[in-house]
Amino acid sequence: MPVTFVASSQLPTQWGTFTMHGFLEPGTGKEHVVLTMGDVSDGQPVLGRLHSECLTGDALFSLRCDCGFQLEAALKAIAEEGRGALLYLRQEGRGIGLMNKIRAYHLQDGGADTVEANELLGFGADQRDYGICKPMLAHLGITSLKLLTNNPRKVKALEDFGITVAERIPLKTGLNPFNRNYLATKAGKLGHLLGTIHQAEAE
Repeated sequence: MPVTFVASSQLPTQWGTFTMHGFLEPGTGKEHVVLTMGDVSDGQPVLGRLHSECLTGDALFSLRCDCGFQLEAALKAIAEEGRGALLYLRQEGRGIGLMNKIRAYHLQDGGADTVEANELLGFGADQRDYGICKPMLAHLGITSLKLLTNNPRKVKALEDFGITVAERIPLKTGLNPFNRNYLATKAGKLGHLLGTIHQAEAE
């Protein structure tokens, strides 16, 4: 899937100064960004994360998911290493969009889990497309990643697109009483590697 590079700029944060690269996806009009730190084009595996947009968790401090916690942990880890890349993908709600995510939350308030809610709305459990990552990584000269993720589907998707995943690094953070069942569902139904406590709760 084609994306067009737009521009780069400096982005100072509490963890350090990143370079922010903007990309436009012409087919959908979506705007994606990659935050990089250090030299990521030297051919060595790059500490990285594919982070799907989550307005509620990333910006509104929701405890219903672990997204905001993972975003902060990933940026902190990249800053501590002094080198890395975070792809911020505009694929809200595992690809269903913000308004449908709110509808899904309403169904979850009534007892559905995160997968059931998406399916009740007529969507797949996970509709994200990681094909957009390849041209962004290629633009930045990244061919190999040490991927910060609990989701083996991300590893497979990147490898299917010809990106080497040299290592998968767990990113377990943000567990709280409001997202315990959500994480259990991600482990039990979506295969996320979150440990036996979550697997047990999902069964």
